[in-house]
Order: sequence, then structure tokens, then C-alpha cells
Amino acid sequence: MKKRLIGVFMFALVVSAGAAFVLYQLISTKVTAGASTHPVTKTVLVAAHDLQPGALITDRDISTQEVVKIPDGAIVKKEDLLNRGVVSPIHQDTPFFDPLLAKKGEGAGFATIIPPGMRALAIKVNEVVGLAGFAVPGMHVDVLVAGTPPTASANVTGAISRTLLQNITVLSAGQNYQKDAEGKPVMVQVVNLLVTPEQAEILNLATDERIQLVLRNPNDHAVTETHGAVTSSLFEGTSVRTAREEAPRDPAPKPHRRDPQPSPAPVIPQPVAPPPAPKTSVIEVLSGATRTQVTVSKAPQDQEARQ
Repeated sequence: MKKRLIGVFMFALVVSAGAAFVLYQLISTKVTAGASTHPVTKTVLVAAHDLQPGALITDRDISTQEVVKIPDGAIVKKEDLLNRGVVSPIHQDTPFFDPLLAKKGEGAGFATIIPPGMRALAIKVNEVVGLAGFAVPGMHVDVLVAGTPPTASANVTGAISRTLLQNITVLSAGQNYQKDAEGKPVMVQVVNLLVTPEQAEILNLATDERIQLVLRNPNDHAVTETHGAVTSSLFEGTSVRTAREEAPRDPAPKPHRRDPQPSPAPVIPQPVAPPPAPKTSVIEVLSGATRTQVTVSKAPQDQEARQ
């Protein structure tokens, strides 16, 4: 009886252990599935709103966002962002990266967005020159200049228009206050162009003439060779290059040509006279009562010798 109870107890123990193992496997599977459905997230710093170039980052410009993976190069410490200037537009909910910000200690403002080796030159424009407000930051323009050159050829007279600079980036466009002749402040339209030092010198001279901005596709960076236009071309259909090419030039000297040597007269072979016909002589030969005649011919050499 006692052995039977021990056997029943051992059987119950084995069954309970098996059931516990099966239950453990089921619970582990559900936990693993739940973990895969809700992955671990990390916190990344993002822009609380759109930030424009020249802005100085403060606490109100920084927000946080939960992401599965932090992008490579993203700034994760707030102290690395505060009081740094923005050099490229940053959209809302976009992580911060070092190339989009100025270095620490450089502050903010317009100067921080000028790349090294480049210059920002401000030119005063009106509604027409400034493309009626379409010359906004990031756009690319060409600069045309029109005026009368100090020295003009005889065939090129009047005002000339030509493309001075091509594919120039607009850094900013806005309004500025200047004083008029009476000292009163007046509002003028100003466009800042990103140029090289050499282009800045050229554009500085061009501001004394009539300049015009020409809007171009931002993806079009090709430099097109142009020849300008002259006032006379509006009525005659000629360009500056054509007018200059049509200018009279000194005729080129003709190369000295030697008189051709007379060709020798052809040698005409003289006809050869035929040899003289040989002369013959008749000789009678008497032999008894028989008489015969024999014809003997004389050679030309013998004839000449005899003569």
C-alpha cells in the first residue's frame, strides 16, 4: 500500500514537472514576441521648429524624439548645441549635425554662412533687377551688365549688353535702410550674392553701370559662352562678335609667285632617208657562138668610193 502511494506521488510529480516546462515555454515565447513588437528606443535631439541660416540655437529651439536608431553623426548632447549658429536650413524634427552648425565661439549671423574662400557682396536692386522677389536665398542667377564701353570700334557703336557672371548663388534678399540726399532714411532692396574675390572686384565695377539679374534653374550649373549684344544688332541682326568680324581689315599680302620656266621644246625625230638603191650593169659574155647577158649590181660603198 505504501509503495503504491509512493508510485502515484512520483507519477504526479513527473506530470506536474512536464506541465510546468510546457507552460514556461509558452510564457517565454510570448515575452519574446512582445519584445520584438516593442523594440527599445533611444532619445535624440531634434529641431523644435524650422531654423534659418544665421539663427542662434537656444533651449526653445531644441526638442527630443524617440527613435530606434540614432543617425550617424547626430549630436546627442544639448551642451554641444547651445549658442551655436545655424549655417544651413534645419527643418522641424530634424536631428542636428555638425556641418549644419557653426563652430563653437563663432556666434551667429550672416557671416557664419559664408564658405571659406568666398565673399558676400551686396548690390542694390529694384523690383525689375531683383526679379520681382524671386531672387530668394538659395537661388542661382546670372548677372548682366549694359553700358557704353569707353573705347568702341568703328563698326560697334552704342550700348553693349553682355553676361558678366554666371551661376551665382543668392545668399540673402531683403530690405535695408539708407539715407537719401536730405539725410532721411529710405528703404531699398538689397541682394547679397556669394562670389569669389575676383568676381567681387568685377561686380563692384559693374555696379556703376546698369546691371540685371537673370534667374536660372538651381540644377543648371553649366556656363554658356556668349558674345554679348550691341544696340545696332537690334535693328541689323548682328551680334558684337559679328560686327567685329565684319570690320575692314588690311588685305593679306599675296604670296610672290615665280614665273613658270618655259618647258623645253619636244624633240621631234628626223626621218631617216632610205638607203639608195644599188646600181646594176649588164655584161655580155661570148662563148663561141653563144652570147649571154649577165646583170651585175654595184654596192653603195663602191659607188661612193668611185665618186
